[in-house]
Amino acid sequence: MTGSAKKMSERDAILEAMKTPPPGGYFVWDGKNEDDRPATDEELGAALESYRAKRGRPAGSGTKEQVAIRLDHDVLAAFRASGAGWQTRMNAALRDWLKTHKAI
Repeated sequence: MTGSAKKMSERDAILEAMKTPPPGGYFVWDGKNEDDRPATDEELGAALESYRAKRGRPAGSGTKEQVAIRLDHDVLAAFRASGAGWQTRMNAALRDWLKTHKAI
């Protein structure tokens, strides 16, 4: 039983020592490899801010309007076949058409 009491006191001493870190911190950077450099408090804060989960849908541009429109199947299929972002490309195609045609 005496051995376990000694180990507990060593453990307590280690925990107490860890409460007050040395002035330069526990890690000493050799200054050679930038990948080994510890992050500054500002860098850590920026990283945490960027990783924080945001709830809900992403904010839109605020300039779009949702409408119901009927399109020919082949036109819609061609835009959808072009992959993700097809609605944005369709919007760009309509905007390009407006440059050469008079809007009524």
